[in-house]
Amino acid sequence: MKGMKFLPLGIAAALLGIFAYALIEIGNGNYNPNELDSALIGKPVPAFNLEDVLRPGVVLDNDSIKGEIALLNVWATWCPSCKYEHPYLMRLARQNIVPIIGINYRDERQLAIAEMNRTGDPYSLNIYDKDGRLGLDLGVYGAPETFIIDEDGIVRYRYAGPIDERIFNSVLLPVIQDLKAKKLVKENA
Repeated sequence: MKGMKFLPLGIAAALLGIFAYALIEIGNGNYNPNELDSALIGKPVPAFNLEDVLRPGVVLDNDSIKGEIALLNVWATWCPSCKYEHPYLMRLARQNIVPIIGINYRDERQLAIAEMNRTGDPYSLNIYDKDGRLGLDLGVYGAPETFIIDEDGIVRYRYAGPIDERIFNSVLLPVIQDLKAKKLVKENA
């Protein structure tokens, strides 16, 4: 019973140690909350059969997203951060660096269509994930999240949060360029 009076002090010391370690890691640049590990890195996008947002009745599946290195962008009309990143996605789509495939996540189709009619549509395909099942299978925490997939539909990178020019150029573009270089080497082998 005597040792019990020191238990709160021990717990507080342990928590303080964990907190200090986390701060040191963040300060050293070893931790970025936007760069989420994913069990899917190196694996195919989970199987899906979902309609296109703009074309009800047109079913998209894993084969629909294969063929090119692409960004797979999870978005929703209820997401303020998605509204922030949307103008940059429009600019990126016009630059034609990489196709952008949308996943409209847990949204209402008519709201999504109205939003794209009002602000533009940067997506080469736009998957309607009304119930969020594909998002759940991808391990999505919330919108926006962006995955880089290779030409075979394999997840190569995951980024949580809105992307802008700085994030694209410093984080996503190097991954895309590396994948394009590897694809070129493979094609020329």
